[in-house]
Amino acid sequence: MTNLAATAPAASATAPVRSRRARIALRTTAILLAAFFGAASGLPKLFAAPAAVEAFDSIGWGALGMYAIGAVEVAGAIGLVVPVLSGLAPIGLSTLMVGAFFMQVVAFDGENAATPLILLVPLVALAWAHRGRNRELAALLSRRDAARGAGA
Repeated sequence: MTNLAATAPAASATAPVRSRRARIALRTTAILLAAFFGAASGLPKLFAAPAAVEAFDSIGWGALGMYAIGAVEVAGAIGLVVPVLSGLAPIGLSTLMVGAFFMQVVAFDGENAATPLILLVPLVALAWAHRGRNRELAALLSRRDAARGAGA
């Protein structure tokens, strides 16, 4: 009699078992957040929408800050839907939302400070749910570094 656990891939041994509904809910949340960060928030900054230009000029960050934040948001949106990055992307976007909250409070008198906090909740849930993906990414990168070192 063979031990099925011993023959299973290592990645599935560390992956949590989730119901189909939970997987669908996590995937839907990731897609909705990706759509928001990519299309509604990041792209207007990358295309220099007048509202974005005005907001970044008012805080003194100018075009460079606007383009940098827009690029981070679009990269985070892509990362939310790429499985190997799905653990790291919500951490990065959560960090961005903490910064956005403080900027809203300091520069805009808290006018829209609730928005980054609202976005932070599902981002933290995704980061927690996909925390195993960070181990997979670290293992993938260490294998690549080991292969690069062996070939040198």
